[in-house]
Amino acid sequence: MKKALFTLIVSILCLSCQCQETGKKHRIMFYNVENLFHPSDDSLTADEDFTPTGAYHWTYRKYYRKVSMIGKVIIALGEGEPPCIVGLAEIENERVLKDLCYNSPLRKFGYRYIHYESPDRRGVDVALLYRPEFAMAAKHRKIPVIFPFDSSSRNRDILHATFRLGSGDSVEVFVNHWTSRYGGYAATVPKRNHYAKVLREVCDSILAYNSDAKIIIMGDFNDYADNESLSEILCERKKGGTNSGKLINLSSGTAGKEVSGTHKHEDFWGCLDQVIVSKGLMEAKGGARLMGGFKIFDAGFLLVDDEKYGGKKNHRTFSGPRYMGGFSDHLPIYVSFADN
Repeated sequence: MKKALFTLIVSILCLSCQCQETGKKHRIMFYNVENLFHPSDDSLTADEDFTPTGAYHWTYRKYYRKVSMIGKVIIALGEGEPPCIVGLAEIENERVLKDLCYNSPLRKFGYRYIHYESPDRRGVDVALLYRPEFAMAAKHRKIPVIFPFDSSSRNRDILHATFRLGSGDSVEVFVNHWTSRYGGYAATVPKRNHYAKVLREVCDSILAYNSDAKIIIMGDFNDYADNESLSEILCERKKGGTNSGKLINLSSGTAGKEVSGTHKHEDFWGCLDQVIVSKGLMEAKGGARLMGGFKIFDAGFLLVDDEKYGGKKNHRTFSGPRYMGGFSDHLPIYVSFADN
């Protein structure tokens, strides 16, 4: 009798733990980590500046220090439970991801990675880290972006992965790093607009098959939420200015704080890093569903005093060619969701 009662109690406790696990609140983050290059020279890309003898004197000591620091940021953002999915921009190659997962403070959390080499001339790509115990990658692919008006341009791919969560639900995740504004804003608008069109077509095909599909789009878009690429093309507006409701940008309400963006240029904080979701994730009653809104992780250790413009600024790795020993010129962002 006592043995049977003990077995029953253990079974109930195990079931309770399982329920708590699938009903757990998770975080998904994105982080542009500012030129996380491996110090070795890749003869196929223009990465020579980030080698020990290059312009930035990028030594193995500096590299491993930065890998460790990025790992600590990811852990700190999770507040005890590191994010189940992490999107990254400005990583060079698979060797960098291996070091992040297996040779940094992240090693005890069982992260795996997804990465494809893109045609970018400098060799910087986007990638995903994930924890299989909470989010298993069911399939993934790269989405090439070729400009019809500039077919010689070598662009960073969009990364698309489908994750199966603990509840059995699935989430479509897209990681982006669109064309920068280098060379002038107006001159580069068509390039970011084309990125938006390519991504919108993919999302429309998913939503045509399942109007309740759960989609998370994250990245460094090098545009703001009210720019054409995001407000008119990706998150299409109806007549009168209201959103069509298919895709919703969560990142437009960041004004009013001392740190009101992810990247500071002179005295202006701008939010180039954003999260966009489908209404299926926002309105879901079960499975994966959004909890709360968009957040910028502006922990004090990621910032330094801005002596020229006042307030704070990013504690970055480099300022021009000068080594600053910091983290990145962008702040991480994240959203939270429940899964049960």
